[in-house]
Amino acid sequence: MADKGARGSSAAAEHAPLAVTWLGHATALIELDGTRVLTDPILRNRVGPLRRIGVRPRRALLDEIDAVVVSHLHADHADPPSLRMLGATRVFGPRGSRRWLASRGVTHAEELAVGEEIELAGVSLRATPALHDARRWPLGPAAPPVGFVLEGSQSCYFAGDTALYPGMAELAGHIDLALLPVWGWGRTVGPGHLDPVTAARAARLIAPRVVVPIHWGTLAPVWRVRHSGDAALPARRFADLVASQAPDVETRLLAPGQRTELAPRSRGATVETA
Repeated sequence: MADKGARGSSAAAEHAPLAVTWLGHATALIELDGTRVLTDPILRNRVGPLRRIGVRPRRALLDEIDAVVVSHLHADHADPPSLRMLGATRVFGPRGSRRWLASRGVTHAEELAVGEEIELAGVSLRATPALHDARRWPLGPAAPPVGFVLEGSQSCYFAGDTALYPGMAELAGHIDLALLPVWGWGRTVGPGHLDPVTAARAARLIAPRVVVPIHWGTLAPVWRVRHSGDAALPARRFADLVASQAPDVETRLLAPGQRTELAPRSRGATVETA
C-alpha cells in the first residue's frame, strides 16, 4: 500500500476533486481524498478470445494504487495476470472469490459481501448489490457479483456488471459520480447487463451529479476486430437518452485514457483529459 504521507493525504487532499480515469471496458482509476482505487483491471491486450481495440493503459497510471476492486469473476472483469501486474496491492472481491484468486497467484485478496464496508485511509468502500450471473465459465466458482461505492468528501458508484433493478433507487441522493456499463463486446448484450436504454433508466434512478458510461468500445472477439464498426455508438445513444430522461444528470463521455474531475459542489465542476 502506498505511503499516504508521501502523497499528501492532508486536509487539502480531502477537498481535492473526485477524479476518474477510464482505462477501457470496466477498468477505471478512481481518485478520492488521496486514495486511488482501480476497478476490474484488464491491463493486457488480449483476454481469452477477446482482443483490445482501444488504447492500452499507460503503466504510469498504475503506480501507487491503494486498492483494487473486482466486481465478479467473469474473464473480462477478473483477470489474474492483470491483477498480478499490480504486485501486493490490496484486492477486494465478492464472497467466494478469494480462494479462486489465491489459486491463480493473487494471494492478497479479501472478500466483501453486499452491505459490508471497509475503511481505506479515511475513505469508505462498500459492496452494493448487482444482478448478474455468478458463475465463471466453464468450470470456475460461483461468487455473487457486487458493485462498489467509494465514499469520502464525495462519492463514486462503480456498478460492475448488472441488470437494472429497483433497489438502485436507494443510491439516489448519495452519489456524485456513477460509472455505469452501457454495452459489452459483442453484437448484443445478454441477461444481466445494462444496454443504453436500461443504463439510462439506471441513471434516472440513481440520479448522480455526473455519469460516465463504461464497458463499451474496448474489447472485441478476435474474429471481429476488423469489423467492430462504430464502437462509440452505445455510449452516444446512452448520453442522448440520459439527456432526455434525466436532464439533471450530466453525462461525460471519455475515451480510454481520458480523465475527468468533479469538484465539490461549492466549487463547481471541471473536466480535463490526459
